[in-house]
Amino acid sequence: ITFNRDYSKLYICASDSDAVQVLDVATGEVVANLPSGEDPEQFALHPNDRFLYISNENNAIVTVADIEAQEVISQIEVGLEPEGMAVSPDGKWVVNTSETSNMLHWIDSTSHELVDNTLIDQRPRHVEFSEDGSQLWASSEIGGTVTVIDVGKRTVQHVYRFSIPGIHRDRVQPVGIQLTRDGRYAFVALGPANHIAVIDIAKKKVVKYLLVGHRVWHLALNNNEQLLLSTNGVSGDVSVINVPELKVIKSIKVGRYPWGVAIKP
Repeated sequence: ITFNRDYSKLYICASDSDAVQVLDVATGEVVANLPSGEDPEQFALHPNDRFLYISNENNAIVTVADIEAQEVISQIEVGLEPEGMAVSPDGKWVVNTSETSNMLHWIDSTSHELVDNTLIDQRPRHVEFSEDGSQLWASSEIGGTVTVIDVGKRTVQHVYRFSIPGIHRDRVQPVGIQLTRDGRYAFVALGPANHIAVIDIAKKKVVKYLLVGHRVWHLALNNNEQLLLSTNGVSGDVSVINVPELKVIKSIKVGRYPWGVAIKP
């Protein structure tokens, strides 16, 4: 799920319906169903608020939907089982992860052509650009790592690995990533390890592990980045983290199997 730039619309991936639903935030009603291709997984919105880039797992393609026209304008062949999607802050790059091919696919947003691939660890799930667009962070669920890519060169800068006392390494399965705008912290959801890793970006070091609910999937920072929320799929709750103190302060019970979270200022 994601908001548009003025937070008037919320886009929701309805995989079983082969659509992206558009929710009017003011009324709480679904006002449109955008064509998405078959079995949409994740999507990313271009900074121009017009184009939506959608990964279609079953067909190994990325679908480009024009929100204004409510039609598909392009489909791009990528690796097997595409999942994660991100658009660079300047709108130049669209990046898709393919879980089986273990690659990041670099798509030119102007030509809608695949121009490069970066091989990383097994089953890449999520990608996140830094605020200035110079870095791309990618989680590898089965590989148990997070890879940092130099966007200008499209090469690997650094690889993070995680070790939590008392937890077998096979349970450390990174998925969601959130980066603070000031470039201080990276937060990584570690799946069935039930922890969030806190990375000090300048030190290139994991400085803390935060215990949250069961099978933590995705994360979102609030507008002033004082709070971080995590969705914990198996325990059916959302954990609230105080960012300055790096401390979990609350657990909120929600519906079954929460996956994604988005925060409206």
